[in-house]
Amino acid sequence: MIFDKLSGWLIGRTGTRPPRMEVSVAEKRSALDVRPTDRDRVPPHQVKTEKWPVLHYGDVPRVDLAAWRFKIGGLVEHPFELTYDELKALPHQDTVCDIHCVTRWSRLDNRFTGVSVQDLLRRAAPTAEATHVLVHAEQGFTTNLPLSDLDRPGNLLAWAHNGADLSPDHGWPLRLVVPHLYFWKSAKWVRGFELLDFDMPGFWEQNGYHMRGDPWTEERYGGMSVTQAMINRKRKESKSK
Repeated sequence: MIFDKLSGWLIGRTGTRPPRMEVSVAEKRSALDVRPTDRDRVPPHQVKTEKWPVLHYGDVPRVDLAAWRFKIGGLVEHPFELTYDELKALPHQDTVCDIHCVTRWSRLDNRFTGVSVQDLLRRAAPTAEATHVLVHAEQGFTTNLPLSDLDRPGNLLAWAHNGADLSPDHGWPLRLVVPHLYFWKSAKWVRGFELLDFDMPGFWEQNGYHMRGDPWTEERYGGMSVTQAMINRKRKESKSK
């Protein structure tokens, strides 16, 4: 079952700046380091950068935290939703990782802070039929993941990077972080997970990107004949004039 046109998922359009980061009363766990030690940390045909380029489809959304909700539904025993305050009050962790963009840059040694995806999946209790997840984000954006790729200890719903709040153009108030796949799978402005018994292609997957996106095997594109220039043009066309 696919959420009805994301009704109820779209956030308010007031308020643009993230609040100042404060010390949380939630339990803070030790950092989990998921940087690879069994292979080259930079995947094939990637270039290291110290910068963090900004790439996304559409405009940066404005967020009303009072209306914001994160939802998990579909093939789960216990669907639920959380307010932003409820989510940030959960035990949280740091994940130290490298990130790799399909546009061929890699940024090493990042530290993201957020809530463990595994903790939320355990709370929702996926049914035996669940095999894949459709990730829902702001402005109708989606991306798809096998449940086995989402259900990993290092994956986060993150609100901070290197000790500071994420900027809105990097996904504040919440972005998914799945370090072992190309970073388009780590959806910005994430709003929920829908568990499915089939692999439903997300936005970029419907427009030529690979269904999984493993950087070390260069799973960049799927069956469609597309180029990065075509993808970049689509991003540019999505921005407001």
